[in-house]
Amino acid sequence: GYLTNWEVEKGTWDRVFSKEVMNCDPKKTSLLITEPCFDLPNIQKNYDEMIFEVYEFQSYCRTIAPWLCIQNDTSGLYNDRPHSPSESPDCVLVVDSGYSFTHIIPFVMGRPIFPAIRRINIGGKLLTNHLKEIVSFRYWDMMDQTYVMNEVKESCCYVSQDFLADLEICRRNTRDNPILQEYVLPDFSRNSKGFIREKKSGGEMYDQSDEQVLYMNNERFTVPEILFNPSDIGMNQAGIPEVIVEAINATHPEMFPFPVNDVDLQGLFYGNIVLVGGNSLFSGYKERVEKDLRVLAPSEFEVKVGIPEDPITYAWHGGCKFAASPEFNERLVTRSEYMEHGSNICLKKFGWGDGEIDELSE
Repeated sequence: GYLTNWEVEKGTWDRVFSKEVMNCDPKKTSLLITEPCFDLPNIQKNYDEMIFEVYEFQSYCRTIAPWLCIQNDTSGLYNDRPHSPSESPDCVLVVDSGYSFTHIIPFVMGRPIFPAIRRINIGGKLLTNHLKEIVSFRYWDMMDQTYVMNEVKESCCYVSQDFLADLEICRRNTRDNPILQEYVLPDFSRNSKGFIREKKSGGEMYDQSDEQVLYMNNERFTVPEILFNPSDIGMNQAGIPEVIVEAINATHPEMFPFPVNDVDLQGLFYGNIVLVGGNSLFSGYKERVEKDLRVLAPSEFEVKVGIPEDPITYAWHGGCKFAASPEFNERLVTRSEYMEHGSNICLKKFGWGDGEIDELSE
């Protein structure tokens, strides 16, 4: 999300940079930091001031996390496609579904196409809050238990491949309902972490007279379904597959350094889709995105969706590779440059503003 509470952030950074954790001397250190797409100028300026004036880092680079993702070997995410670790697709579309929102970002030759970037105002925080409201209405009052409900969401929820069929299954009695799960809430005396309890061999539930148990039934898939149908909770936005198509249709052939037509460009994007962010860990998420896209995409295009082993740390791994490359030094802003030119030098080096994107934005 957008960084607004700098006092809390400074406390976090103080701890991270301290001798007990990283033992970091900012004056001898170069920093790589990520920000959301379309970060506000005032927030960007606060980044610059905090890093150079408060901590006095030697130099730093600020970029978006999806760009760091494509520094990895994204071709290796597609199991049936031969690839070389040194090769990367010319066109990649990254779907970053995280805590605060979901971004769809097309890249051409390693550059984000900002006019085609789309955002859905749904992330893990909204899903957790929605689950809290449902559970508090149906079972226990969990409105003050955000951490616990986030654990419930991550343990129990999945993306349905057939929403209506799963709803019908949930109408069955306990014995014939494979979707129904018992989640035993932590009591913080005997157990500090909740867990899913298996049913008895006959499909019956255990006696929970001394425990607090959540019966997770259709909640398991109706909550993640919001990513695909925001209108379920009254949001006037399209779901992830539809917005992917919208982003691809908004790409411009002029961004390519060699001649290409609209059809070729769109086909390349449909064949190189990468899913990252915490919501990508929902079971069935990748399959549902691919399934829905196959219906929406033109029939002549091959739809390929890849997901890394750990979609949460994928940007961090890409950042490690970027920091070890010669390009990292080229994109750094030093403290001396900042003291001479102010935040304008950061805007110039971090803003991708070499004219191509500016012209398309007008």
